[in-house]
Amino acid sequence: MQLGSLRQLTLVSFALVLVPLVVLQWNSHITLGRMGEIATNEAEFSVAMVRQVNSLESFSVDIERLIRQYHVLNKEELKELSDKYVQRFTDSLNNLCFKLDYSQECSVLTERLAWFRSYDRLSDQLLLDAQLAEFRRALTELGQSVDSLLDDRIKKRQAYVGSVQQTQAWLTALLVSISLLLIMFGSQLILRPVRKLERVIEAISQQEDELPDISNSGPKELILVERKLHRLADRLTQLEHLRHALLRHASHELKTPLASIKEGCSLLTEQVVGELNERQMEVMSLLNSSTDRLNTLIMQLLDYNLLLQQAKPDFQWLKTASLMDEFITDNRLALEQNNHELDTKIELPQVYADANLFRRILDNLLSNAIAHGSKGRPINIKLYQQKHVQVLDVANRGQKISPEQRAILFEPFNRGGGKRNDRIIGSGLGLSIVADCARMMRGKVEIVDVDYADVCFRVSIPLNEKKQ
Repeated sequence: MQLGSLRQLTLVSFALVLVPLVVLQWNSHITLGRMGEIATNEAEFSVAMVRQVNSLESFSVDIERLIRQYHVLNKEELKELSDKYVQRFTDSLNNLCFKLDYSQECSVLTERLAWFRSYDRLSDQLLLDAQLAEFRRALTELGQSVDSLLDDRIKKRQAYVGSVQQTQAWLTALLVSISLLLIMFGSQLILRPVRKLERVIEAISQQEDELPDISNSGPKELILVERKLHRLADRLTQLEHLRHALLRHASHELKTPLASIKEGCSLLTEQVVGELNERQMEVMSLLNSSTDRLNTLIMQLLDYNLLLQQAKPDFQWLKTASLMDEFITDNRLALEQNNHELDTKIELPQVYADANLFRRILDNLLSNAIAHGSKGRPINIKLYQQKHVQVLDVANRGQKISPEQRAILFEPFNRGGGKRNDRIIGSGLGLSIVADCARMMRGKVEIVDVDYADVCFRVSIPLNEKKQ
């Protein structure tokens, strides 16, 4: 099914990701509010209990002072005043004991309060001191009971807060995990058609015969791009066929009249049809060289056309010893004519490559080195391995290649700016053929700087681990 536009898909994905985060935010807000309310209530309760305990302690000090004054002065006003403080103490104690569920300390202190109703009949000072001491002790125990109550409530609230925090942590982990899963799901919905486009583009760049089928699902913009890429591939295929046909027919059509021209030039040069003067011989020499250049160009065009029409490379293990011996034998005459010495350093007993493509690379790189290298200077050929890549270096001494030329040197029909050592004008296809051969074997060619030569062409071919 079609997923709608890319914008809609992106917005929906973001909306889905935000849902768990919003839920987490709402739950955190509720939890923090609840925790704040609990903290406020506990603070108010603790403050109230402490105030009531302090009030009882203050009343007890006043009561004790009034009782002692009464026993010394024996005035009725003091007794009435002490009775009022006792009543206030009793009321505060009842409120406090209600919150303490009338603990044992409250019962003891209540019993001590009953004694204050008959203290006026007590004449023994020692007994009075003992009773007051017991009253203070009971009040102290009540204060300790309040402290214990507050400690217990704090511990319970701490345990509750810990459980809430743990629950919140697990909920956060769950909702964040859901968000991550939704992000992965949404990204897959977007990346899947993008990767499909990448495969289509890769297939077009590698000139594969079959492209991946057009998707029936996904964002409509990407489906539209994919259809356009398929139409582009069809158009490129048509143009490629036209180019192959043009090269094939043009080359073959040119060979026949060229052969006739060459044969006529040979007859004239050999003076079969009549004697030629010096000026006419110079013209015939020019015609012969031009005919040779044209023939070379046609042969290179035919070779380039065959290369373009070649199917997938036939990889096999090639013995480098026999390969290099055959290569040197075929090019010995060209090397001797230009007084070149071939310096080879072969570190691989075998190379995994297409035999025809690899030989074309060697022939064209050597021809380029002979044509542009300094006469009498050695040409270096190295074959070695770097990790999982087979590397071929062909280097020569001579004029260095400028950075501007390096960028376009491997394009078809680009002859470069340097002078050749022969009279033949290059077609500009040699290095392009090298680049195409390397590309067909999933490799590449580049110009590198080395310390032992002025120009070095490096061909890198990945080593296929699947040995035949």
